[in-house]
Amino acid sequence: MHPFRAAVEAGDFAAIPAMCTEDVVFRSPIAHKPYVGRDMLGVILGAVSRVFEDLHYVREIGGETDPDHALVFVAKVGDLEINGCDFLHTGPDGLIDEFTVMLRPLKAVNAFAEKMGAEFTRAMQNAGIEG
Repeated sequence: MHPFRAAVEAGDFAAIPAMCTEDVVFRSPIAHKPYVGRDMLGVILGAVSRVFEDLHYVREIGGETDPDHALVFVAKVGDLEINGCDFLHTGPDGLIDEFTVMLRPLKAVNAFAEKMGAEFTRAMQNAGIEG
């Protein structure tokens, strides 16, 4: 099991930034531009952890020594089920340097985007980051 998956399944989102490079690139399913940096990723994942309910992984693709992993998950956003995949790339140091999320179906993605927008704004304010 990838350490990222283990942290998410344990609800330990605070442990994830340390698994990433300082300049990790995060590509969100609802933002046009990527976010850069482990501190920003920590803020985003904290917000996500408060929007998704019952998140659990159903499949992991990629071997232990492979630099690329796909982690397929299911979660709830309100009463809607959402399916997604976390695509992780690790560098030679074993740290995640790229992280891309894809989501479906559209109705659930729209509900996620609405809830995430409000939660992300609160998370940024709590972190003292101007957006």
